[in-house]
Amino acid sequence: MGVIGIEVPEFVGEQQDIQVEVKINGITKEYNYRVEIFYWEECDFSIENRVECIRNIISSYNKDWQLAHIGVPNDDYIPITFRKKKKTESTRF
Repeated sequence: MGVIGIEVPEFVGEQQDIQVEVKINGITKEYNYRVEIFYWEECDFSIENRVECIRNIISSYNKDWQLAHIGVPNDDYIPITFRKKKKTESTRF
């Protein structure tokens, strides 16, 4: 699957739901994304072990969503983008 970068407006809050509709060779597809902010202070792991924190966030996230992108972290938080699985994807496992 190819990747296209799409700028979205800055948002205030912990979560942003994004619906994208694309047309490829005349066929329209719809994708749903969710960008969430996760604060390091809420992590069960030490601040030095941020990789484990991210692994825990991803593995314990709602199974109807899959990891799409890990954003650039700062000292306070990390933004993570998830893509909603299609019904055929979520029932395969």
